[in-house]
Amino acid sequence: VQLQASGGGLVQAGGSLRLSCADSGHTFSNYNMGWSRQAPGKEREFVAAIRRSGGKTLYADSVKGRFTISRDNAKNTMYLEMNNLKPEDTAVYYCAADRLILGPTMRSRISDFGSWGQGTLVTVSS
Repeated sequence: VQLQASGGGLVQAGGSLRLSCADSGHTFSNYNMGWSRQAPGKEREFVAAIRRSGGKTLYADSVKGRFTISRDNAKNTMYLEMNNLKPEDTAVYYCAADRLILGPTMRSRISDFGSWGQGTLVTVSS
């Protein structure tokens, strides 16, 4: 997989953004995928993951109910719909593939993911 995230920007608190992650490779559907984020001065943290088929998802507690992860395997693209954004959501958002091809379960540790794409900056103003 070769990943590129896009869609970040500046938004007011309570607003919404939709991030995209495009894979220019040819094995996208073989991988569980995930989003993570890194705020200034903080460690990278898990945000959400989605199974290869898109049928199961996993979220960090901090974004549950506000963010929705999805994917379109026909387009080799993954999405992160972010609603009711808060200033604490400000970070660089990264997409990545699980290190295991055809992984049997979704995982949430940062070390479980590789092939990190270039991140996209999300800034939420109060």
